[in-house]
Amino acid sequence: MLFSKNNKGFFIEVSEHAILLARTSEPQLPFEIEEMQECSPKDADGLAEAIKRIHGKKNPSGYVRATVGAYPSKRLVRRHSLELKRVKESGYFSELLTQQFRIDEEKYTVAVLNANDGSDYDVGSAAQKDVVFAGMMNDEVNALQDSLLNMGIYPQRLELGSVSTLGGIVDYLAFMKSRTPTLVLEIGGDATQSFIVSANGIEASRPIPQGLDSMLAVVQKELGLKDEESAKKLFHSNTFDFTGMGPLLIKRLLKELQSSIGFYEVQTGQSVGQVLITQLSQKQTWIETAIASSLGIATLKPDTVAWLQSRQISPLTEAFAKNAAEVRWFGLLSLMVQHTSPAHAAAEEKK
Repeated sequence: MLFSKNNKGFFIEVSEHAILLARTSEPQLPFEIEEMQECSPKDADGLAEAIKRIHGKKNPSGYVRATVGAYPSKRLVRRHSLELKRVKESGYFSELLTQQFRIDEEKYTVAVLNANDGSDYDVGSAAQKDVVFAGMMNDEVNALQDSLLNMGIYPQRLELGSVSTLGGIVDYLAFMKSRTPTLVLEIGGDATQSFIVSANGIEASRPIPQGLDSMLAVVQKELGLKDEESAKKLFHSNTFDFTGMGPLLIKRLLKELQSSIGFYEVQTGQSVGQVLITQLSQKQTWIETAIASSLGIATLKPDTVAWLQSRQISPLTEAFAKNAAEVRWFGLLSLMVQHTSPAHAAAEEKK
């Protein structure tokens, strides 16, 4: 049998840090979360066991058809204000991709979305100027699909994880009736994706060419290690608490973040009041604390369970509720949610 009987929902998030998996009681809302699993992308045996557990059968056969969120290294997620008078010009969007974002459009699959609610941009009406360009390199998409198939996973829907996660955060802020602009960071090995979002959508975006690897030279120097490889092993282990070194390790990244936030606050008159860092492992949560403290803002601790229940995802067992409370699961859970647009949320609030 090519496919397993699809009377369950399967959701998978693939990033450079971890592979997160979940099974739900139904493929469509409303549903309950029945299983949640996590493994390292480098642990083939652990992944096989996680997929077996998610499958929920003693002798699984066929592919698991899943909704997959992915974070390819060269993903494009950029907010931009269009020149409305040029939107219908032939070549305008191509010009933006090549000159503004420095990408070869022939090597990418790109969607243009409305910045407030993530819906597809209507070039015909050209009614809104604020958009988000979201895309992945074709080669990375093909390699990811091949990798998923080799795992026994058939991606019936493949999403750019950054977009679904940002949509989830916007939806959560609207659910909480929060007016606080929020700094959202995706910190990878060699780069950081920085966003400012609110209940009204994505307000700003910026890729920063510094990630976790940029901290290794400081670790090596401060701890007197023989080389950067030793620093990397220690940095990603559970054997050393980097909390005390936090302000020193984030110094370069912090300078870029302060620049981005300052520009946003001058342009809008709004103050960024909190930060949320997705995808970090449990042993790296000190990074969020250090950034929040250095910027003088709070860390966002989402009440994820209440949000999920409001979106017809319930109940959660105590173990799953504990997972859901950890920010690193937020992206996977966002794949399950049908997000409420800011306009719809405002209409509901008036009722």
